[in-house]
Amino acid sequence: MKELLKSSNWLSGLQWLFFIFTNIVVIPITVGAAFELPQDRIASLLQLSFIVTGIACMIQALVGHKRAIMEGQSGLWWGVILTLCSTAAAQGMPLEVLGGSLTVGIIISGIITLIIGVAGFGPYLAKLFNPAVMGVFMFLFGVKLIGIFLKGMLGIPFGNEAESAQIDLSISLLSIIIAAIVVVISIKAPPSVRRYGLLIGIIIGWIAFNLTFGQQETTQQSTSSSGIALFPLGEPAWNIGIIITTVLAGLLNTANTFGALKGTDSMYQAETTKSQYRSSFTITGIFTGIAGVLGLVPYAPYVSSIGFLSQTGIIKRLPLILGGFMFFVMGIIPPVGHFFSLIPLSIGSAVLFVSYLQLLNSSWSFFNQVEFNTLNVYRSAIPLFVGIIIMTLPATYFVSLPGFIRPLLSSGLLVGIMLALLLENTIKWDRYGINKN
Repeated sequence: MKELLKSSNWLSGLQWLFFIFTNIVVIPITVGAAFELPQDRIASLLQLSFIVTGIACMIQALVGHKRAIMEGQSGLWWGVILTLCSTAAAQGMPLEVLGGSLTVGIIISGIITLIIGVAGFGPYLAKLFNPAVMGVFMFLFGVKLIGIFLKGMLGIPFGNEAESAQIDLSISLLSIIIAAIVVVISIKAPPSVRRYGLLIGIIIGWIAFNLTFGQQETTQQSTSSSGIALFPLGEPAWNIGIIITTVLAGLLNTANTFGALKGTDSMYQAETTKSQYRSSFTITGIFTGIAGVLGLVPYAPYVSSIGFLSQTGIIKRLPLILGGFMFFVMGIIPPVGHFFSLIPLSIGSAVLFVSYLQLLNSSWSFFNQVEFNTLNVYRSAIPLFVGIIIMTLPATYFVSLPGFIRPLLSSGLLVGIMLALLLENTIKWDRYGINKN
């Protein structure tokens, strides 16, 4: 009870709230836009995202892995879903079929993740994700998400409109200034101020944006709720290519759990236990199944929490629980959620851009555990370069591929992770090379 009364815990919880919010708010908006949903339905998805994410964060911190790691809609899943939407038009696939097939695949993925947790398979899967694989995952994951938030900083809209968009110079300048302020605070400020750098950046940026450009809404929200709709992206459908890609994405999404838990081992000065893996996967599986039914992006522990924890130094669970509770309240009280939805996406992107830069440090830490030389460097060079190059290719380049593998091979993040897993678990790289460089 004494901890609950401490103002420092509530301030830290408020910063967690903004961190959770800025990570989550763009996801249902962009997915809803990609599926051409009406505004009231997008607002409903946004409200549900607040409620479900808040509950997921609290449950993971209380009875799951019991660490200060955000549980939210997975960036890996988000990237895969947006990639599938961008290729669906070229493929001539109706969005209802895409959404329905995604729903089926996500529910299957949720069941598989739940089985992994209940059966205790987590530690065995963890052996596949050795330091070299995790280094590749962290780096490609950072590249993917940094790319998304850099576009947001430049004023490029999310979703299908991005194809014909142009850089907004005035918004870009303000976003860059805010990002620079957060970086300076993170480096120069005393620890007591540094831990609130993200919060300070959002508040300054929000005020500056409204003074410069006026108040802008991320999406129009109505005071009357459109209600909870089951399968809003489409009734269950059976496109085999989409379902296979979705299930594989779900399996690769387990890298988020390993990345988040292994990446915080040093902070908590303890290795993740079998019980923590079991609880974490079980809870993630349950919320992934819920996400499939409600049309939300599936869940996973957030690897970016490592950057947040490194930046703020706040590793206690209570602030995350308080932040999750406040986020839940934002969902059940629409006017509160509506107020916070007015945070400009460019400002949220600028703050997250700085936070996600810490993923380079996480990637570097994993690569430092690998002994590279001139002969075994291919183990990581191949998945890294191939994954990054695929990320830069237009979706139209992949139209010539068979439909059942096109969604999978057009995702640089998924291809990079699969190559890293394949190379690391089929070749004994440490046998090659004598001269260490």
